[in-house]
Amino acid sequence: MYGNFKIIENKIILTSKGRLCETPEELINSELFREILSRFTAHLEKKKSILLKMKKNGHFSDEDISVLIKVLLQLTKNEISVVPGIVPDSDEYLNNPQMLNDFVEQLYNFWRDYERYVICDSEGDSLHKRPYRTFNETIDRLTNVVRKTYREVQENISGTHPRIYRQVEAGAKFGAISVPKNIPYPSGSYEKLRDMPIIRHILMNPPLILDPPMNKRTGKFVKINTNPLDVVELDPSDWLCYPVKAGDLIIHVYFHYKFAELGFSLCNLFEIADEEDMKKKPDGLYLYGVPGGAIDSLSELPTVFYEDEENGIFVGACPNDAKFGYFGYLKKMILTLHNSKKMKTGKMPFHGALVRLYLDNDKEATILFIGDSGAGKSETLEALRALETSKIRDIKIIADDMGSLEIAGNGEIIGYGTETGAFLRIDDLKDGYAFGQIDRSIIMNASMVNARIIMPVTSFENVIMGHKIDFVLYANNYEEIDEDHPVIEKFDSAEKARSVFREGTVMSKGTTTSTGIVHSYYANVFGPPQYKELHDAIAERYFDAMFKKGIFVGQMRTRLGIPGWEMNGPGESAKALIELVCGDK
Repeated sequence: MYGNFKIIENKIILTSKGRLCETPEELINSELFREILSRFTAHLEKKKSILLKMKKNGHFSDEDISVLIKVLLQLTKNEISVVPGIVPDSDEYLNNPQMLNDFVEQLYNFWRDYERYVICDSEGDSLHKRPYRTFNETIDRLTNVVRKTYREVQENISGTHPRIYRQVEAGAKFGAISVPKNIPYPSGSYEKLRDMPIIRHILMNPPLILDPPMNKRTGKFVKINTNPLDVVELDPSDWLCYPVKAGDLIIHVYFHYKFAELGFSLCNLFEIADEEDMKKKPDGLYLYGVPGGAIDSLSELPTVFYEDEENGIFVGACPNDAKFGYFGYLKKMILTLHNSKKMKTGKMPFHGALVRLYLDNDKEATILFIGDSGAGKSETLEALRALETSKIRDIKIIADDMGSLEIAGNGEIIGYGTETGAFLRIDDLKDGYAFGQIDRSIIMNASMVNARIIMPVTSFENVIMGHKIDFVLYANNYEEIDEDHPVIEKFDSAEKARSVFREGTVMSKGTTTSTGIVHSYYANVFGPPQYKELHDAIAERYFDAMFKKGIFVGQMRTRLGIPGWEMNGPGESAKALIELVCGDK
Protein backbone atom coordinates (compact mmCIF):
# COMPACT_ATOMS: atom_id res chain seq x y z
CA MET A 1 0.00 0.00 0.00
CA TYR A 2 1.62 3.24 -1.13
CA GLY A 3 1.05 6.20 1.14
CA ASN A 4 0.35 6.70 4.83
CA PHE A 5 -2.63 5.72 6.90
CA LYS A 6 -4.27 6.63 10.19
CA ILE A 7 -6.88 4.68 12.09
CA ILE A 8 -9.04 6.93 14.26
CA GLU A 9 -11.75 4.98 16.07
CA ASN A 10 -13.71 3.29 13.24
CA LYS A 11 -12.16 5.34 10.44
CA ILE A 12 -9.26 4.51 8.17
CA ILE A 13 -7.67 7.54 6.51
CA LEU A 14 -5.37 6.67 3.61
CA THR A 15 -3.21 9.46 2.23
CA SER A 16 -1.53 8.92 -1.11
CA LYS A 17 0.40 10.83 -3.72
CA GLY A 18 -1.74 9.22 -6.40
CA ARG A 19 -1.00 5.49 -6.25
CA LEU A 20 -2.29 2.74 -3.97
CA CYS A 21 -1.77 -1.01 -4.18
CA GLU A 22 -2.46 -2.47 -7.60
CA THR A 23 -2.10 -6.22 -7.04
CA PRO A 24 -3.19 -8.73 -4.38
CA GLU A 25 0.49 -9.21 -3.51
CA GLU A 26 0.97 -5.49 -2.81
CA LEU A 27 -2.24 -5.42 -0.78
CA ILE A 28 -1.43 -8.39 1.46
CA ASN A 29 2.16 -7.24 2.00
CA SER A 30 1.10 -3.75 3.01
CA GLU A 31 1.42 -2.34 6.53
CA LEU A 32 -2.29 -1.54 6.55
CA PHE A 33 -3.26 -5.14 5.79
CA ARG A 34 -1.06 -6.37 8.64
CA GLU A 35 -2.62 -3.82 10.99
CA ILE A 36 -6.16 -4.84 10.03
CA LEU A 37 -5.32 -8.54 10.35
CA SER A 38 -3.79 -7.95 13.80
CA ARG A 39 -6.84 -6.00 14.94
CA PHE A 40 -9.14 -8.68 13.57
CA THR A 41 -7.40 -11.52 15.41
CA ALA A 42 -7.44 -9.45 18.61
CA HIS A 43 -11.16 -8.93 18.04
CA LEU A 44 -11.67 -12.70 17.71
CA GLU A 45 -9.78 -13.31 20.94
CA LYS A 46 -11.76 -10.65 22.79
CA LYS A 47 -15.10 -12.19 21.88
CA LYS A 48 -13.76 -15.78 22.19
CA SER A 49 -14.80 -16.65 18.66
CA ILE A 50 -15.04 -20.26 17.54
CA LEU A 51 -12.61 -19.31 14.76
CA LEU A 52 -9.86 -19.46 17.39
CA LYS A 53 -10.02 -23.25 17.03
CA MET A 54 -7.84 -22.90 13.96
CA LYS A 55 -5.04 -22.09 16.45
CA LYS A 56 -3.99 -24.75 18.93
CA ASN A 57 -3.44 -22.25 21.73
CA GLY A 58 -6.24 -19.91 20.68
CA HIS A 59 -3.86 -16.95 20.35
CA PHE A 60 -2.26 -15.16 17.40
CA SER A 61 1.27 -13.89 18.06
CA ASP A 62 3.14 -11.51 15.75
CA GLU A 63 4.91 -14.53 14.29
CA ASP A 64 1.54 -16.21 13.69
CA ILE A 65 0.32 -13.08 11.87
CA SER A 66 3.40 -13.24 9.63
CA VAL A 67 2.73 -16.90 8.76
CA LEU A 68 -0.94 -16.16 8.12
CA ILE A 69 -0.02 -13.33 5.76
CA LYS A 70 2.18 -15.74 3.79
CA VAL A 71 -0.68 -18.26 3.67
CA LEU A 72 -3.16 -15.71 2.38
CA LEU A 73 -0.64 -14.44 -0.16
CA GLN A 74 -0.16 -17.94 -1.57
CA LEU A 75 -3.93 -18.46 -1.65
CA THR A 76 -4.24 -15.57 -4.12
CA LYS A 77 -2.25 -17.70 -6.59
CA ASN A 78 -2.55 -21.36 -5.57
CA GLU A 79 -5.14 -23.88 -4.48
CA ILE A 80 -5.13 -24.73 -0.79
CA SER A 81 -3.64 -28.19 -1.34
CA VAL A 82 -0.26 -26.84 -2.48
CA VAL A 83 0.19 -24.13 0.17
CA PRO A 84 1.61 -26.39 2.97
CA GLY A 85 4.56 -27.23 0.71
CA ILE A 86 5.29 -23.53 0.18
CA VAL A 87 4.65 -21.98 3.60
CA PRO A 88 6.29 -23.71 6.60
CA ASP A 89 4.22 -24.06 9.81
CA SER A 90 0.98 -23.37 7.93
CA ASP A 91 -0.77 -26.71 8.55
CA GLU A 92 -2.93 -25.54 11.44
CA TYR A 93 -4.49 -22.85 9.24
CA LEU A 94 -5.16 -25.23 6.37
CA ASN A 95 -6.43 -28.38 8.10
CA ASN A 96 -10.00 -27.07 8.19
CA PRO A 97 -10.72 -25.30 4.87
CA GLN A 98 -14.27 -24.39 5.90
CA MET A 99 -13.07 -22.62 9.04
CA LEU A 100 -10.36 -20.82 7.06
CA ASN A 101 -12.99 -19.76 4.55
CA ASP A 102 -15.15 -18.38 7.38
CA PHE A 103 -12.08 -16.59 8.74
CA VAL A 104 -11.50 -14.87 5.39
CA GLU A 105 -15.18 -13.92 5.09
CA GLN A 106 -15.22 -12.34 8.54
CA LEU A 107 -11.91 -10.57 7.90
CA TYR A 108 -13.42 -9.06 4.75
CA ASN A 109 -16.46 -7.89 6.71
CA PHE A 110 -14.22 -6.54 9.48
CA TRP A 111 -12.42 -4.39 6.91
CA ARG A 112 -15.70 -3.17 5.42
CA ASP A 113 -17.04 -2.26 8.87
CA TYR A 114 -14.47 0.52 8.98
CA GLU A 115 -15.30 3.82 7.33
CA ARG A 116 -12.63 4.17 4.67
CA TYR A 117 -11.36 7.44 3.17
CA VAL A 118 -8.68 8.05 0.57
CA ILE A 119 -6.99 11.46 0.42
CA CYS A 120 -4.98 12.07 -2.75
CA ASP A 121 -2.37 14.67 -1.84
CA SER A 122 -1.75 16.92 -4.84
CA GLU A 123 1.05 18.98 -3.27
CA GLY A 124 3.85 19.33 -5.83
CA ASP A 125 1.76 17.41 -8.36
CA SER A 126 -1.22 18.10 -10.62
CA LEU A 127 -3.69 15.49 -9.40
CA HIS A 128 -6.38 18.16 -8.94
CA LYS A 129 -6.06 19.04 -12.63
CA ARG A 130 -7.02 15.50 -13.70
CA PRO A 131 -9.45 14.45 -10.96
CA TYR A 132 -11.33 11.72 -12.83
CA ARG A 133 -8.12 9.97 -13.84
CA THR A 134 -6.76 10.33 -10.31
CA PHE A 135 -9.86 8.77 -8.75
CA ASN A 136 -9.78 5.94 -11.29
CA GLU A 137 -6.16 5.19 -10.46
CA THR A 138 -6.70 5.20 -6.71
CA ILE A 139 -10.18 4.54 -5.37
CA ASP A 140 -11.56 2.46 -8.23
CA ARG A 141 -8.33 0.46 -8.39
CA LEU A 142 -8.34 -0.10 -4.62
CA THR A 143 -11.93 -1.36 -4.77
CA ASN A 144 -11.07 -3.78 -7.55
CA VAL A 145 -7.92 -5.14 -5.93
CA VAL A 146 -9.64 -5.72 -2.55
CA ARG A 147 -12.50 -7.61 -4.24
CA LYS A 148 -10.06 -9.54 -6.42
CA THR A 149 -7.95 -10.57 -3.42
CA TYR A 150 -10.99 -11.65 -1.39
CA ARG A 151 -12.50 -13.68 -4.22
CA GLU A 152 -9.28 -15.36 -5.33
CA VAL A 153 -8.47 -16.44 -1.76
CA GLN A 154 -11.95 -17.84 -1.17
CA GLU A 155 -12.06 -19.63 -4.51
CA ASN A 156 -8.67 -21.24 -3.90
CA ILE A 157 -9.84 -22.37 -0.45
CA SER A 158 -13.18 -23.79 -1.59
CA GLY A 159 -12.20 -24.93 -5.09
CA THR A 160 -15.47 -23.46 -6.45
CA HIS A 161 -16.77 -20.23 -7.95
CA PRO A 162 -19.68 -18.28 -6.44
CA ARG A 163 -22.92 -18.33 -8.40
CA ILE A 164 -23.93 -14.94 -7.01
CA TYR A 165 -21.54 -11.97 -6.99
CA ARG A 166 -22.44 -9.05 -4.73
CA GLN A 167 -20.55 -5.92 -5.72
CA VAL A 168 -20.44 -4.33 -2.28
CA GLU A 169 -18.26 -1.28 -1.75
CA ALA A 170 -14.93 -2.78 -0.73
CA GLY A 171 -12.62 0.17 -1.30
CA ALA A 172 -13.35 3.65 0.04
CA LYS A 173 -16.62 5.33 0.95
CA PHE A 174 -15.19 8.72 0.04
CA GLY A 175 -12.17 9.98 -1.82
CA ALA A 176 -10.76 13.47 -2.05
CA ILE A 177 -8.04 15.34 -3.88
CA SER A 178 -6.47 17.93 -1.61
CA VAL A 179 -3.85 20.57 -2.14
CA PRO A 180 -2.33 23.29 0.06
CA LYS A 181 -3.46 26.79 -0.90
CA ASN A 182 -1.98 30.13 -0.06
CA ILE A 183 -5.15 31.60 1.43
CA PRO A 184 -4.82 35.35 2.11
CA TYR A 185 -5.47 34.97 5.82
CA PRO A 186 -4.49 37.73 8.24
CA SER A 187 -1.33 37.21 10.25
CA GLY A 188 -1.27 36.05 13.86
CA SER A 189 -3.39 33.07 14.94
CA TYR A 190 -4.59 32.46 11.38
CA GLU A 191 -1.10 31.20 10.57
CA LYS A 192 -2.11 27.94 12.26
CA LEU A 193 -4.21 27.17 9.17
CA ARG A 194 -1.45 27.65 6.60
CA ASP A 195 -0.47 23.99 6.19
CA MET A 196 -3.97 22.54 6.23
CA PRO A 197 -4.80 20.57 3.05
CA ILE A 198 -7.84 21.92 1.21
CA ILE A 199 -10.25 19.68 -0.68
CA ARG A 200 -10.58 20.47 -4.38
CA HIS A 201 -12.53 17.40 -5.56
CA ILE A 202 -14.55 14.65 -3.85
CA LEU A 203 -15.63 11.23 -5.03
CA MET A 204 -18.42 9.37 -3.25
CA ASN A 205 -20.22 6.14 -3.98
CA PRO A 206 -23.88 6.73 -3.11
CA PRO A 207 -26.20 5.74 -1.73
CA LEU A 208 -24.18 5.81 1.48
CA ILE A 209 -25.41 4.69 4.89
CA LEU A 210 -23.49 6.34 7.71
CA ASP A 211 -23.85 5.95 11.46
CA PRO A 212 -22.43 9.01 13.24
CA PRO A 213 -22.38 8.90 17.05
CA MET A 214 -25.32 11.29 17.61
CA ASN A 215 -28.75 11.74 16.02
CA LYS A 216 -29.70 15.12 17.52
CA ARG A 217 -28.32 18.57 18.16
CA THR A 218 -28.72 20.39 21.46
CA GLY A 219 -28.09 23.89 22.77
CA LYS A 220 -27.23 27.04 20.88
CA PHE A 221 -24.23 28.51 19.16
CA VAL A 222 -22.80 31.07 21.55
CA LYS A 223 -21.18 34.32 20.44
CA ILE A 224 -17.98 34.85 22.44
CA ASN A 225 -15.34 37.54 22.77
CA THR A 226 -12.29 35.32 22.21
CA ASN A 227 -11.06 34.14 18.84
CA PRO A 228 -10.94 30.31 19.11
CA LEU A 229 -7.80 30.35 16.97
CA ASP A 230 -5.99 32.09 19.81
CA VAL A 231 -6.41 29.12 22.18
CA VAL A 232 -6.24 26.00 19.98
CA GLU A 233 -3.35 23.85 18.81
CA LEU A 234 -3.94 22.08 15.51
CA ASP A 235 -2.03 19.18 13.93
CA PRO A 236 -2.38 19.63 10.14
CA SER A 237 -2.09 15.88 9.59
CA ASP A 238 -5.43 15.38 11.42
CA TRP A 239 -7.46 17.95 9.50
CA LEU A 240 -9.00 18.66 6.12
CA CYS A 241 -10.67 21.81 4.85
CA TYR A 242 -13.88 21.77 2.82
CA PRO A 243 -14.30 25.32 1.42
CA VAL A 244 -18.04 25.93 1.37
CA LYS A 245 -19.95 28.28 -0.89
CA ALA A 246 -22.86 29.28 1.36
CA GLY A 247 -24.77 31.33 -1.18
CA ASP A 248 -22.35 34.03 -2.27
CA LEU A 249 -20.26 33.73 0.90
CA ILE A 250 -17.14 31.59 1.33
CA ILE A 251 -16.74 29.68 4.59
CA HIS A 252 -13.74 27.41 5.12
CA VAL A 253 -14.79 24.36 7.14
CA TYR A 254 -11.86 22.60 8.82
CA PHE A 255 -12.93 19.21 10.13
CA HIS A 256 -10.96 16.76 12.27
CA TYR A 257 -10.66 13.22 10.92
CA LYS A 258 -12.68 12.00 13.91
CA PHE A 259 -15.69 13.55 12.15
CA ALA A 260 -14.61 12.60 8.63
CA GLU A 261 -17.96 11.06 7.67
CA LEU A 262 -19.71 14.33 8.53
CA GLY A 263 -17.13 16.59 6.91
CA PHE A 264 -17.17 14.65 3.65
CA SER A 265 -20.98 14.63 3.65
CA LEU A 266 -20.89 18.39 3.08
CA CYS A 267 -20.43 17.58 -0.60
CA ASN A 268 -24.11 16.62 -0.85
CA LEU A 269 -25.24 19.89 0.75
CA PHE A 270 -22.94 22.74 -0.26
CA GLU A 271 -21.15 23.70 -3.45
CA ILE A 272 -17.37 23.53 -3.14
CA ALA A 273 -15.50 26.81 -3.64
CA ASP A 274 -13.76 27.24 -6.99
CA GLU A 275 -10.21 28.35 -7.75
CA GLU A 276 -11.09 32.05 -7.88
CA ASP A 277 -12.77 31.78 -4.48
CA MET A 278 -9.57 30.36 -3.00
CA LYS A 279 -7.71 33.56 -3.87
CA LYS A 280 -9.92 35.55 -1.51
CA LYS A 281 -10.02 35.93 2.23
CA PRO A 282 -13.03 33.87 3.41
CA ASP A 283 -16.06 35.41 5.07
CA GLY A 284 -15.89 32.80 7.81
CA LEU A 285 -14.16 29.65 8.98
CA TYR A 286 -15.18 26.79 11.22
CA LEU A 287 -13.01 24.45 13.30
CA TYR A 288 -15.14 21.32 13.71
CA GLY A 289 -13.54 18.90 16.15
CA VAL A 290 -11.10 20.94 18.24
CA PRO A 291 -9.21 18.41 20.43
CA GLY A 292 -8.02 18.54 24.01
CA GLY A 293 -10.77 20.60 25.60
CA ALA A 294 -9.11 23.78 24.31
CA ILE A 295 -12.38 25.67 23.82
CA ASP A 296 -14.39 24.14 26.67
CA SER A 297 -13.71 27.10 28.96
CA LEU A 298 -14.83 29.70 26.42
CA SER A 299 -18.52 29.08 27.10
CA GLU A 300 -20.82 26.81 29.10
CA LEU A 301 -21.89 25.48 25.70
CA PRO A 302 -18.61 25.12 23.81
CA THR A 303 -20.22 25.41 20.36
CA VAL A 304 -19.04 28.96 19.84
CA PHE A 305 -18.33 31.64 17.27
CA TYR A 306 -16.44 34.91 17.28
CA GLU A 307 -16.70 38.02 15.14
CA ASP A 308 -13.26 39.25 14.14
CA GLU A 309 -14.39 42.78 13.28
CA GLU A 310 -10.89 43.97 12.44
CA ASN A 311 -10.42 41.35 9.72
CA GLY A 312 -14.06 40.87 8.70
CA ILE A 313 -14.03 37.11 9.44
CA PHE A 314 -16.43 35.07 11.56
CA VAL A 315 -14.73 32.13 13.33
CA GLY A 316 -16.71 29.14 14.67
CA ALA A 317 -15.48 26.18 16.75
CA CYS A 318 -16.84 22.92 18.14
CA PRO A 319 -15.12 20.35 20.41
CA ASN A 320 -13.74 16.98 19.39
CA ASP A 321 -16.31 15.07 21.43
CA ALA A 322 -18.65 12.31 20.29
CA LYS A 323 -21.67 14.17 21.67
CA PHE A 324 -21.12 16.75 18.91
CA GLY A 325 -20.91 14.06 16.23
CA TYR A 326 -24.13 15.03 14.44
CA PHE A 327 -24.37 16.67 11.02
CA GLY A 328 -26.54 19.45 12.44
CA TYR A 329 -23.56 20.85 14.35
CA LEU A 330 -21.72 21.17 11.07
CA LYS A 331 -24.50 22.48 8.85
CA LYS A 332 -26.05 24.88 11.36
CA MET A 333 -22.78 26.53 12.42
CA ILE A 334 -21.96 27.21 8.78
CA LEU A 335 -25.36 28.84 8.42
CA THR A 336 -24.91 30.78 11.67
CA LEU A 337 -21.73 32.30 10.26
CA HIS A 338 -23.54 33.01 6.98
CA ASN A 339 -26.50 34.67 8.73
CA SER A 340 -24.30 36.78 10.98
CA LYS A 341 -22.29 38.05 8.04
CA LYS A 342 -25.47 38.85 6.10
CA MET A 343 -26.93 40.89 8.96
CA LYS A 344 -23.74 42.90 9.12
CA THR A 345 -24.40 43.98 5.52
CA GLY A 346 -28.05 44.89 6.18
CA LYS A 347 -29.55 41.73 4.70
CA MET A 348 -32.24 39.69 6.48
CA PRO A 349 -31.40 35.99 6.96
CA PHE A 350 -34.22 33.49 7.06
CA HIS A 351 -34.62 29.96 8.36
CA GLY A 352 -36.90 28.52 5.76
CA ALA A 353 -37.46 27.15 2.29
CA LEU A 354 -37.63 29.26 -0.85
CA VAL A 355 -39.20 27.84 -4.00
CA ARG A 356 -40.36 29.13 -7.38
CA LEU A 357 -43.45 27.55 -8.91
CA TYR A 358 -44.13 27.48 -12.65
CA LEU A 359 -47.81 26.79 -13.37
CA ASP A 360 -49.74 25.74 -16.46
CA ASN A 361 -51.48 29.12 -16.88
CA ASP A 362 -48.09 30.85 -17.31
CA LYS A 363 -48.21 32.07 -13.74
CA GLU A 364 -45.02 32.04 -11.72
CA ALA A 365 -44.61 32.65 -8.02
CA THR A 366 -41.72 32.65 -5.58
CA ILE A 367 -42.76 31.45 -2.13
CA LEU A 368 -40.79 31.74 1.12
CA PHE A 369 -41.70 29.37 3.97
CA ILE A 370 -40.22 30.42 7.31
CA GLY A 371 -40.20 28.08 10.30
CA ASP A 372 -38.07 26.14 12.76
CA SER A 373 -36.69 22.62 12.29
CA GLY A 374 -39.52 20.12 11.91
CA ALA A 375 -42.13 22.79 11.06
CA GLY A 376 -42.89 21.18 7.71
CA LYS A 377 -41.01 23.42 5.27
CA SER A 378 -39.02 20.74 3.46
CA GLU A 379 -41.86 18.24 3.78
CA THR A 380 -44.27 20.65 2.05
CA LEU A 381 -41.75 21.12 -0.75
CA GLU A 382 -41.47 17.37 -1.15
CA ALA A 383 -45.29 17.14 -1.15
CA LEU A 384 -45.41 19.75 -3.93
CA ARG A 385 -43.02 17.65 -5.99
CA ALA A 386 -45.17 14.57 -5.39
CA LEU A 387 -48.50 16.22 -6.29
CA GLU A 388 -50.09 14.63 -9.34
CA THR A 389 -51.53 17.79 -10.87
CA SER A 390 -51.34 19.26 -14.32
CA LYS A 391 -51.22 22.75 -12.79
CA ILE A 392 -47.52 22.50 -11.90
CA ARG A 393 -45.19 22.76 -14.87
CA ASP A 394 -42.00 22.94 -12.86
CA ILE A 395 -40.63 23.59 -9.36
CA LYS A 396 -37.34 25.33 -8.77
CA ILE A 397 -35.77 24.99 -5.33
CA ILE A 398 -33.84 28.12 -4.34
CA ALA A 399 -33.32 27.39 -0.64
CA ASP A 400 -34.23 24.28 1.33
CA ASP A 401 -33.30 25.54 4.81
CA MET A 402 -31.54 28.89 4.97
CA GLY A 403 -31.10 31.97 2.87
CA SER A 404 -31.25 35.74 2.91
CA LEU A 405 -33.38 38.63 1.65
CA GLU A 406 -32.40 41.99 0.27
CA ILE A 407 -34.43 45.04 -0.73
CA ALA A 408 -33.81 46.00 -4.34
CA GLY A 409 -33.69 49.58 -5.55
CA ASN A 410 -37.31 49.38 -6.73
CA GLY A 411 -38.48 48.12 -3.32
CA GLU A 412 -38.87 44.48 -4.40
CA ILE A 413 -37.80 41.81 -1.91
CA ILE A 414 -35.21 39.49 -3.49
CA GLY A 415 -34.46 36.04 -2.07
CA TYR A 416 -31.29 33.95 -2.19
CA GLY A 417 -30.39 30.48 -0.92
CA THR A 418 -27.31 28.91 0.64
CA GLU A 419 -27.32 25.15 -0.06
CA THR A 420 -27.65 22.97 -3.13
CA GLY A 421 -28.84 20.00 -1.04
CA ALA A 422 -31.37 19.15 1.64
CA PHE A 423 -30.96 17.57 5.08
CA LEU A 424 -34.35 15.91 5.66
CA ARG A 425 -36.08 13.74 8.24
CA ILE A 426 -36.81 10.36 6.66
CA ASP A 427 -39.66 9.69 9.10
CA ASP A 428 -41.75 12.55 7.73
CA LEU A 429 -41.39 11.74 4.05
CA LYS A 430 -44.09 10.01 2.12
CA ASP A 431 -43.19 6.98 0.04
CA GLY A 432 -41.52 8.30 -3.05
CA TYR A 433 -40.94 11.85 -1.78
CA ALA A 434 -37.18 11.63 -1.41
CA PHE A 435 -36.50 8.30 -2.96
CA GLY A 436 -36.36 9.59 -6.52
CA GLN A 437 -32.92 10.87 -5.48
CA ILE A 438 -31.90 8.05 -3.16
CA ASP A 439 -29.25 6.79 -5.55
CA ARG A 440 -27.39 10.07 -4.96
CA SER A 441 -28.14 10.35 -1.25
CA ILE A 442 -26.37 9.97 2.08
CA ILE A 443 -28.47 8.38 4.84
CA MET A 444 -27.56 8.93 8.49
CA ASN A 445 -28.66 7.07 11.62
CA ALA A 446 -31.13 5.00 9.62
CA SER A 447 -32.21 2.89 12.61
CA MET A 448 -32.70 5.80 15.02
CA VAL A 449 -35.24 8.52 15.75
CA ASN A 450 -34.58 11.56 13.55
CA ALA A 451 -33.00 9.45 10.82
CA ARG A 452 -31.83 11.81 8.10
CA ILE A 453 -31.13 11.89 4.40
CA ILE A 454 -28.85 14.37 2.61
CA MET A 455 -29.61 14.71 -1.06
CA PRO A 456 -29.00 17.23 -3.84
CA VAL A 457 -32.10 19.26 -4.73
CA THR A 458 -31.02 22.27 -6.80
CA SER A 459 -28.16 23.91 -8.67
CA PHE A 460 -25.82 26.56 -7.35
CA GLU A 461 -27.01 28.88 -10.12
CA ASN A 462 -30.56 28.71 -8.72
CA VAL A 463 -29.25 29.40 -5.22
CA ILE A 464 -27.49 32.68 -6.04
CA MET A 465 -29.58 34.00 -8.95
CA GLY A 466 -31.94 36.12 -6.84
CA HIS A 467 -35.74 35.85 -7.15
CA LYS A 468 -38.48 38.38 -6.43
CA ILE A 469 -40.60 37.20 -3.47
CA ASP A 470 -44.39 36.88 -3.97
CA PHE A 471 -45.52 34.98 -0.84
CA VAL A 472 -44.06 34.78 2.68
CA LEU A 473 -45.62 32.08 4.90
CA TYR A 474 -44.87 31.08 8.47
CA ALA A 475 -44.82 27.25 8.78
CA ASN A 476 -47.17 26.46 11.68
CA ASN A 477 -46.94 22.75 12.53
CA TYR A 478 -48.91 22.74 15.80
CA GLU A 479 -52.46 24.07 15.12
CA GLU A 480 -55.49 22.11 13.94
CA ILE A 481 -57.59 23.29 10.98
CA ASP A 482 -61.13 24.66 11.47
CA GLU A 483 -63.33 27.48 10.15
CA ASP A 484 -61.33 30.10 12.01
CA HIS A 485 -57.96 28.51 11.30
CA PRO A 486 -57.62 27.73 7.57
CA VAL A 487 -54.68 25.90 6.07
CA ILE A 488 -53.34 29.23 4.79
CA GLU A 489 -54.17 32.48 6.59
CA LYS A 490 -53.19 36.00 5.47
CA PHE A 491 -52.00 38.59 8.01
CA ASP A 492 -53.59 42.03 7.77
CA SER A 493 -50.64 44.07 9.02
CA ALA A 494 -46.87 44.09 9.27
CA GLU A 495 -47.18 44.31 13.07
CA LYS A 496 -49.28 41.12 13.26
CA ALA A 497 -46.89 39.34 10.91
CA ARG A 498 -43.83 40.37 12.91
CA SER A 499 -45.47 39.19 16.12
CA VAL A 500 -46.06 35.67 14.78
CA PHE A 501 -42.70 35.37 13.06
CA ARG A 502 -40.86 36.82 16.04
CA GLU A 503 -42.56 34.37 18.45
CA GLY A 504 -41.29 31.46 16.35
CA THR A 505 -43.66 28.85 17.82
CA VAL A 506 -43.24 25.21 16.78
CA MET A 507 -44.06 21.72 18.02
CA SER A 508 -40.65 20.09 18.37
CA LYS A 509 -40.22 17.04 16.14
CA GLY A 510 -37.17 15.61 17.89
CA THR A 511 -34.59 17.20 15.60
CA THR A 512 -32.98 18.64 18.73
CA THR A 513 -33.25 17.60 22.37
CA SER A 514 -36.17 20.03 22.86
CA THR A 515 -39.68 18.56 23.14
CA GLY A 516 -43.23 19.90 23.03
CA ILE A 517 -44.16 23.46 22.09
CA VAL A 518 -41.06 25.63 21.90
CA HIS A 519 -40.33 29.18 20.76
CA SER A 520 -37.35 30.64 18.96
CA TYR A 521 -36.74 34.19 17.85
CA TYR A 522 -37.89 34.44 14.23
CA ALA A 523 -37.66 30.62 14.12
CA ASN A 524 -33.96 31.11 13.68
CA VAL A 525 -31.50 30.60 16.54
CA PHE A 526 -28.64 30.67 14.06
CA GLY A 527 -27.42 34.26 14.27
CA PRO A 528 -30.44 36.55 14.83
CA PRO A 529 -30.69 36.06 18.64
CA GLN A 530 -26.97 36.77 18.97
CA TYR A 531 -27.56 40.07 17.13
CA LYS A 532 -31.11 40.75 18.33
CA GLU A 533 -30.99 44.54 18.31
CA LEU A 534 -29.56 44.58 14.80
CA HIS A 535 -32.02 41.91 13.59
CA ASP A 536 -35.05 43.70 15.10
CA ALA A 537 -34.25 46.79 13.07
CA ILE A 538 -33.68 44.72 9.92
CA ALA A 539 -36.91 42.72 10.39
CA GLU A 540 -39.01 45.87 10.92
CA ARG A 541 -37.65 47.37 7.74
CA TYR A 542 -38.17 44.21 5.69
CA PHE A 543 -41.71 43.40 6.86
CA ASP A 544 -42.77 47.00 6.23
CA ALA A 545 -41.29 46.69 2.74
CA MET A 546 -43.19 43.44 2.14
CA PHE A 547 -46.54 45.01 2.93
CA LYS A 548 -45.68 48.14 0.98
CA LYS A 549 -45.09 46.01 -2.14
CA GLY A 550 -48.30 44.01 -1.59
CA ILE A 551 -46.58 40.68 -0.91
CA PHE A 552 -48.88 38.01 0.55
CA VAL A 553 -47.65 37.51 4.13
CA GLY A 554 -49.36 34.85 6.28
CA GLN A 555 -49.06 31.44 7.88
CA MET A 556 -49.48 27.90 6.58
CA ARG A 557 -50.65 25.18 8.97
CA THR A 558 -48.68 22.08 8.00
CA ARG A 559 -49.82 20.07 11.09
CA LEU A 560 -46.55 18.15 10.93
CA GLY A 561 -46.29 18.20 14.73
CA ILE A 562 -49.81 16.81 15.27
CA PRO A 563 -49.98 13.01 15.65
CA GLY A 564 -51.65 11.43 12.65
CA TRP A 565 -50.95 14.34 10.31
CA GLU A 566 -47.25 13.75 9.71
CA MET A 567 -47.90 12.62 6.14
CA ASN A 568 -51.20 14.24 5.10
CA GLY A 569 -50.59 17.62 6.75
CA PRO A 570 -47.82 18.77 4.39
CA GLY A 571 -49.74 17.21 1.49
CA GLU A 572 -52.85 19.31 2.19
CA SER A 573 -50.68 22.40 2.69
CA ALA A 574 -49.20 21.84 -0.75
CA LYS A 575 -52.66 21.55 -2.33
CA ALA A 576 -53.89 24.73 -0.60
CA LEU A 577 -50.79 26.54 -1.76
CA ILE A 578 -51.37 25.60 -5.40
CA GLU A 579 -54.98 26.82 -5.14
CA LEU A 580 -53.80 30.13 -3.65
CA VAL A 581 -51.15 30.75 -6.29
CA CYS A 582 -53.51 29.81 -9.11
CA GLY A 583 -56.19 32.12 -7.72
CA ASP A 584 -58.64 29.26 -7.15
CA LYS A 585 -59.28 30.53 -3.60
